[in-house]
Amino acid sequence: MPHILAVDDSSSMRQMVSFTLASAGYAVTEAEDGVVALGKAKGGQYDLVLADVNMPNMDGISLIKALRALPAYQYTPMLMLTTEAGDGKKQEGRAAGATGWLVKPFNPDQLLATLKRVLPQ
Repeated sequence: MPHILAVDDSSSMRQMVSFTLASAGYAVTEAEDGVVALGKAKGGQYDLVLADVNMPNMDGISLIKALRALPAYQYTPMLMLTTEAGDGKKQEGRAAGATGWLVKPFNPDQLLATLKRVLPQ
């Protein structure tokens, strides 16, 4: 069962994402910002990281940069799930190492289809 780290400062968004992923058979660990997520990632191994961009303490792009610097996360799929839809932010995310970009509000079917596409089989 793939284990996903879901990072968002909105508890209601984390709950919706976790419900969607758990209903599809994924194990989910939640984190409320990039600092908490980085700590959890260093203490465990996740098959995919799904992160918001705008969060207090450490934003999603900084989180991805920090994770990509860790040998255990060099090849882990990392998706951004955010309200940011501008090309500049997407470019910044891509440069940081984001695998993909989904815009909120998320469509559960689209999220699950994207996960199936980027997770190793």
